[in-house]
Amino acid sequence: MKRLVLICCCVFCLFTHLPAQTLSSAGTDDTQTTQQESTRSQSLTDTNTQEGSASYLEVVRVLQDNPDAMIEVKTVIAEYLTQQGNPTQPDSISDQALYTRLQTNAELRNNVITFLRSRGYLSDAESPGTTSPADAGQRNLKPSTGNVTDNADLLSSSTATRKTPKEPVTQKETAERQEDPSTRERVLHRDTPYNLASLRDLYTQIPQSSRSLKRFGSDVFLRRNSQNAQTTPDIAADVPLGPDYVLGVGDTLTIALWGSASQNLQRTINREGTIVLPEAGAVEVAGISLEKAKLLVTDRLRTQFRDIQVELSVARPRNIRIYVVGDVQRPGAYELTSVSSPLSALYAAGGPTAVGSLRILRHYRGTRLLDEIDLYDFLLHGVRSEIRMQSGDTLLVPPSGPQVWIDGAVKRPAIYELKGNTTVSSLVEDAGGPAPSAETGQIRIERITPDHQRETVSYDLRTSQEKPFNLRDGDHLFIGSVLPYSSRVIYTEGHLVRPGRTAYHDGMRITDILHSYQDLLPEPADRGEIVRLQAPDLRPTTIEFSVPEALAGNVDLTLQPFDTIRVFGRYEADAPRVTIAGEVLRPGIYPLSEGMTAADLVRTAGGFKRDALLEAADLTSYQIANGNRVISQRSSIPIGVAVTTRKSSSDVVLRPGDVLTIHQIAGWNDIAASITVEGEVSYPGSYGIQQGERLSSILKRAGGFRETAYPAGAILIREEVRVLEEKSRQELIRQIETSSSAARLAPAVSSNDQSSTLQIIQAQQEQVLNRLKTQPAVGRLVIHISTDIASWEGTAADIEVRAGDVLRIPKRPGFVLVNGQVYNATAITFAEGKSAGWYLRRAGGVTEVANEKRIFIIRANGSVVGRDSGFLPRSVLSTKLSPGDVVVVPQKILGASLFWRNLLTTAQLASSIAITAAVAGVL
Repeated sequence: MKRLVLICCCVFCLFTHLPAQTLSSAGTDDTQTTQQESTRSQSLTDTNTQEGSASYLEVVRVLQDNPDAMIEVKTVIAEYLTQQGNPTQPDSISDQALYTRLQTNAELRNNVITFLRSRGYLSDAESPGTTSPADAGQRNLKPSTGNVTDNADLLSSSTATRKTPKEPVTQKETAERQEDPSTRERVLHRDTPYNLASLRDLYTQIPQSSRSLKRFGSDVFLRRNSQNAQTTPDIAADVPLGPDYVLGVGDTLTIALWGSASQNLQRTINREGTIVLPEAGAVEVAGISLEKAKLLVTDRLRTQFRDIQVELSVARPRNIRIYVVGDVQRPGAYELTSVSSPLSALYAAGGPTAVGSLRILRHYRGTRLLDEIDLYDFLLHGVRSEIRMQSGDTLLVPPSGPQVWIDGAVKRPAIYELKGNTTVSSLVEDAGGPAPSAETGQIRIERITPDHQRETVSYDLRTSQEKPFNLRDGDHLFIGSVLPYSSRVIYTEGHLVRPGRTAYHDGMRITDILHSYQDLLPEPADRGEIVRLQAPDLRPTTIEFSVPEALAGNVDLTLQPFDTIRVFGRYEADAPRVTIAGEVLRPGIYPLSEGMTAADLVRTAGGFKRDALLEAADLTSYQIANGNRVISQRSSIPIGVAVTTRKSSSDVVLRPGDVLTIHQIAGWNDIAASITVEGEVSYPGSYGIQQGERLSSILKRAGGFRETAYPAGAILIREEVRVLEEKSRQELIRQIETSSSAARLAPAVSSNDQSSTLQIIQAQQEQVLNRLKTQPAVGRLVIHISTDIASWEGTAADIEVRAGDVLRIPKRPGFVLVNGQVYNATAITFAEGKSAGWYLRRAGGVTEVANEKRIFIIRANGSVVGRDSGFLPRSVLSTKLSPGDVVVVPQKILGASLFWRNLLTTAQLASSIAITAAVAGVL
């Protein structure tokens, strides 16, 4: 359950815009769709941040390296969608479609990272750009309220061909490439038809290598930091020189004297090969070793100085000019120091060209060949030539000899140059040896025969001692790797403590895997299954078994390699559930545990609320009759006794689908019920009410009316009335806004007049709508009361009050309000016995756009008097008015449609009703 809750949040954003019917495994090869999706993917990739891209690649890497993680994510997604009413199989969710949405949806990516961290597949250091698990969990445990059924295109097949930002998918099949560090092979994971770890391992291909090999040793001579490739690099001159170093013209010597005289002298050997010593004259040192020169200088100085000690060293070696020719990057003459080796000279010339040899470097002195250097000795074994370069020496790099290509499961795949007879075993040794996962028994060699035909040869490296195989120029060797999966393994998944892979041995039984309940999570289901890949085509078949019987040792099932043992939780597959409703702390649907009773369900739901009726609870049970119909049964349970005393005789064992309803104590909602009395009464305030109490009783308790009270204009506000009034107002607004133009015009209106008429009608419509929207619902209930409470007490006017009612008694207004289409909409002082027409004339009369036939009066108590009010038709304007009454002159409705005229007339009336409440001070 925790796993399901944790992933719910990422499923919502994963399946945003996804219809269930479009769930399919990605495998389309529709070119047009691929191009559209690639363009869309490129656009999305360009807008992603570097941090988001890193997060995406890290998640994809984890899912690719851990097939179990991919299976878990798909399984949880499918479970969640099924619970939401979209039956989905994990097999219908393709890998590439999931990768695509991870790339384009940052919120989903963070949610999946959180899930992978919670399952231990990803550490905090491996998840850049994400929040902490606690923060992410708090945010993600509130799923979106979007409708999953209406969602659109995440796992549709059209998204399956979208490319990832760093490494595009070149196969038309939905597959992801990854590199196995042990084999250095790129393996191809194909989409599996079933969400099984065993099939994910078996659906793995080792494709032909498509990487471009480099020539071995070519990177040694790259001068990455050189500013000018044509200049000679600085060859280190601080190499310590031994006593056998032969001095020559140009060497600078340091002569240190101590004893009877102390001096430090520097002398450079001149063209005659001599140096000049103080008091001793010239000494010839060119052509002799440094050790002999030291003895010669010491003997010469001791003739002039007594007890003198001498130390002789080379301060700066002389420069020599050498020549590097042949297939080198920059052939020519180079000034190097006398301590330079042939390798230094070759480096100064930029190394061999693409066709230059790395196995043969000829060192000439004049016409005599001094040495032939094999650079592989240096590159592979660190052995260098000990011959020093001298001025005038020449280095020649000839064209390369035979070359072979070696790729696959070796440590240094590259292009190697052959020298002499080279066998496969020696080449593999030069390439660093085979990788641990190399299949040395099947080395594929492709070569060109003497008759210019290509042939493929298979060679077993294990027989190299008995059957050596000589290589030829142009051979291509490929060392494959062993299968990327174990062929003797059992898979376990589901409700286990240690799901995953287990080594298989002959005669293995299910009891070797499931030893006891300690190997399972709490409350496993009774049913388990073994998914077996049936030979010869490895098609999946399912074998069911009883988990309790297997743990007891009564199930004699022999396992086979690649078997998958699935154990479900009791609440995972077709879980039995019961419902509790009513007066408990946490009503809802709960899983039905073994032996759960009604009292247990109440305790699970948090216990009773204070208003719960403990005498009896209603239990509705269901059972299947004859396997073809459902029969319901209802019973009453003394739930209070069952919960408090734990008597089994009062309790009932629940069955799947039972509904337990805890009733509320009768009259509980009337507790603390009150009514608010405001305005002109003796004691305004809130008064508690009894069931059935009436308005006259409340007014008497409030001390009756004051002398200034105007009961005829009393306003009673009730919440239920306000809700109904608000619904009617919203419906009226909707009808006005959605009415078509045809409903507003009469059929006889010509096409030339339609445009101008519609503009006028539109303006009138907006005016009426604005009034409707700005006048909120009041919830006024029309009442007819007077100052003499006894005169209407107990009559129909004495209505029953309800909890939350507000009664407002206004003061006597002393005026009549004239509103609407008159020249002077105003309040006119009340005159006893005057009619509505009299007040209308005092307001200046009606305007040209007034609808005189629809004039109506709103009484102070909220009742309406119109043209058709009463039993006999009479003029509204002859009606005698009272204080607080309102005369409303509506606007003439344009348009000949009867429906439209009635609609706007009703809207004008509804917007004017609130005026009387405003007069009384409610609004």
